[in-house]
Amino acid sequence: MATTLILHPHNKDLGGGFVVRRSLPAAEQRAIGPFIFFDHFGPVVRQPGDNFDVRAHPHIGLATVTYLFEGAMMHRDSLGFEQRIEPGAINWMTAGRGIVHSERGPADLHNTAYPIHGLQMWTALPQPFEECEPDFTHTPATALPEFRENNVTTRVLIGSIFGRSSPVRTFADTLYVDFDADAGSAVALPASPYERGIYLVSGALRVDGNALAPAQLAVLDQHATSVEVVSASRFVLIGGEPLDAPRHLWWNFVSSRKERIEQAKEDWAAQRMGSVAGETEFIPLP
Repeated sequence: MATTLILHPHNKDLGGGFVVRRSLPAAEQRAIGPFIFFDHFGPVVRQPGDNFDVRAHPHIGLATVTYLFEGAMMHRDSLGFEQRIEPGAINWMTAGRGIVHSERGPADLHNTAYPIHGLQMWTALPQPFEECEPDFTHTPATALPEFRENNVTTRVLIGSIFGRSSPVRTFADTLYVDFDADAGSAVALPASPYERGIYLVSGALRVDGNALAPAQLAVLDQHATSVEVVSASRFVLIGGEPLDAPRHLWWNFVSSRKERIEQAKEDWAAQRMGSVAGETEFIPLP
C-alpha cells in the first residue's frame, strides 16, 4: 500500500467570514515535498458587500501558488504587478527576501454575485534561494498541458508526468497535477523517488484501496499508486523534492533560520518591506 496517512483539514477564517480548509501544515505531516501550506477555499458564492478581500501582507522565504476552479481574483504586489487570475491559470509568486501582496475581488465584479473556488499553496524555497530577489509570474490556462484519456482529463500545472511538462519554472523538482475524472475511471500513478499527496476536491476515490472523502489529503510513499474513481471526482496530485532542512513558519514568514523570521517581524512592524500601490491598510503583526 502506498497510502501511509490521510490528513483531515481544519477550518481557518481569513477574515470577513472567508473560511478555508487547511490541510498543511498538520501535526502528523509538516510538508509534502516542497509544499508546506495547503488551503482549499470555496466553493462559495461571493455576494456584493462580502468582505473576502485579503489585504496587503508580507512574505519571505516561500513561493505562493494560486489556482482557481471557479471565479476570479486580482493579485497586486509591491513589485508593481497587477494580475487577474481566472480558472485554469497558475499564479506563482516568489517571495524570496521579501514581498507584499494583496488578493482581492476584481473591481468589475464588486456588484455581482459570483462563485469563488480554488486552492492556494506555499512551497518553501531551497536554502540557496531563500533570500533571492522577489518575483511574480502568471501562466495562462492555455499554456498548460491538458489531455483526456480513459475518461480522465489531466492538466499538468507544475512539473512533469505522463510525458507532459508544464512551462512553470520552479526552484526545485515540484509536481502539481489537476485531474477531472468520470465515475468508474482509474489513474495509475508511476513510482516516484519523492513523497506525494492526493487531495480530493469533490467526489469519491479509493487510493490503493483506501477510501478518500472530499477535503481529505492522502499522503503517498514512493511506490506506484492506483486511484479508483468511485464517483465523478476532481482531485489534485502534489509532491516533489523534499525540503533540504527543517523550516520555521510564523504567520506569513518561512525560513530555515529563526533569526531571519525575527528580522522579518521587525521589518514589517517598521513598514520596511514595501507596499502595494494604492493600498493604505496596514495589518499589524499578530
